[in-house]
Amino acid sequence: MNEPIYDGDPTKAVRWWSGAGEPPRIAVWEITLQCDHGCRHCGSRAGAQRSDELSTAEALDVVEQLAKLGVRETILIGGEAYLRDDWVDIANAVTQSGMTCSMVTGGLGFDAFHLEEALAAGVKHIGVSIDGIGETHDALRGVSGSFEAAVATVRRIGETGEIGLSVNSQINRLSMPELTALARLLVEIEVPAWQLQLTVALGRAADRPHLLLQPYHMRSLIPMLAEIKSTILDPGHTQLIPGNNIGYFGGFEEHLRYGGDRGYVWSGCGAGKAAIGLEADGTVKGCPSLPRRTYTAGNVRDTTIEQVWKSWHGHGALGPRTPSDLSGFCATCEHNTKCLGGCTWTAHALFGHPGNNPYCFHRAQSLAQQGMCERIQLVENAPGEPFDHGRYDLILEPLVDAEPANHDYVLDIVTLGTVAHQLRVTSEAGSLWPQETLRALTRKSLPVHKLEKAGS
Repeated sequence: MNEPIYDGDPTKAVRWWSGAGEPPRIAVWEITLQCDHGCRHCGSRAGAQRSDELSTAEALDVVEQLAKLGVRETILIGGEAYLRDDWVDIANAVTQSGMTCSMVTGGLGFDAFHLEEALAAGVKHIGVSIDGIGETHDALRGVSGSFEAAVATVRRIGETGEIGLSVNSQINRLSMPELTALARLLVEIEVPAWQLQLTVALGRAADRPHLLLQPYHMRSLIPMLAEIKSTILDPGHTQLIPGNNIGYFGGFEEHLRYGGDRGYVWSGCGAGKAAIGLEADGTVKGCPSLPRRTYTAGNVRDTTIEQVWKSWHGHGALGPRTPSDLSGFCATCEHNTKCLGGCTWTAHALFGHPGNNPYCFHRAQSLAQQGMCERIQLVENAPGEPFDHGRYDLILEPLVDAEPANHDYVLDIVTLGTVAHQLRVTSEAGSLWPQETLRALTRKSLPVHKLEKAGS
C-alpha cells in the first residue's frame, strides 16, 4: 500500500483521512507498558509491563481485526514497543496485512540491531521522542545519557534512507524555552517532521502540576512556534506538525496547521473517528491518551474491535459532540461549532469532563483583551494509576497577577525562551536550566493539603 502524498487538498492534511461514517484509519497501539525510561510526564506511568498483556496469538488476532476494520496505519508504542519479545512478529504481521506499520520510541536502547529488525519487519515510519536539550531531556526522561541516545537513534534512522523519520516533543515549563535550540538541532540532523504537543496533567504529569504550562502561556507559545517555523523549520525543510492540543484559531491557525494555507483548520477531537487506541491488555479507546476509567469502550478479549467501533455512536464519551455539550468559555466561543472544545484528553485530565479547554490561543487572547487570564490550580491528587488524573480548579484573575508568586523556583519561561532565541542558543548548551530547577520541576508535588498549608 503506497503512502499518501499531500497535494494541497485540506482533506489530505493528515496521513489517513476518515470520512463521515468511515472507520478510523489510524490505530495507536500500546503493545506493552514495559519501558526503559521513567518519564516524569508519562501519562501511562510506563515502567513494568502489565500483568495481563495480550499473548502473541491474541496480538496477531488484533492485527487481523484492525485490517478487517479498514485501518490503514498501525503505530506501535509502549512503554517501549521494542522491549516486548514478539514486537517484530507483530510489526511483520501489520506489514503483511497490508497496513502501514509505524512505531514511536524514546530511542534509549533502540540500537543498530533493533533498527535492522524494524527494517526486516517492514516498519515504514519511526518517531523518536526528544523533550528538551541535554540535561533537560534527561531530567524529564529520568535517565542520564538519554538525550545523546535519542539523537544517535535519530541519526541512525535517517541514515537508512528507507524509514520515514520524525521527532516528537512535549511542551512544558522546562522544554518551552528550549524549543528554538531543539528546532535548530532537528534541522541540522535533517529531521523531516517535528510533532509537538502540550504536556497534559495525566499519569506522572498529574503528580507534577508545577511542570505544566499555564493557560496564559499560550499567548507566548503560539507566536513563538510561528516564528520558529518561519525562521528555522521552513528554511531547513523540517515540517512542523502541531498536536491535537495545540491551537486553536486566533490568527496563527492558517500558518501553523498543516494545510492551513488551503483552508484546513482544527475541526474537533478525532477520538474514535480519525484514530483508535489500544492498550496492552486489550482495552479499546477512541484515543490512546484518554483516561481509561471514563473512555474504555470495550476489550478485544470480550468483543471484536469492529463491534466496539459500531457501538461508539451510542457511547456518550465517544459519541458525536455538539456545541450544547460545551461549557465555560468554550460554550460561547465564536469558533465552537468547528472546534467543539478542543482536545478531549487535555480538558478531561483537568476537570473530569471534556468541553472546556483553557489551553487555547484564541481564548487566552480574548481574555487578555479584557485584562484577564486563566490559571489552573490542583485541588485533588491523582490516585496513581495508568492514565489517571487529579482535579483542577480554573481561576480567572487579572492578567497582572498571572504568575503565581509562591513558586519562587519557577523562572520566567517566556523571557528565558525569548533570550535563548535571540542569542541563538543551540543544543550544545546542555540545558537552559540550573540543576536545582531541573530537580524542582521534575519532583513529585506535595499532597494537596500540604500545598495549601505551605501557601497559606
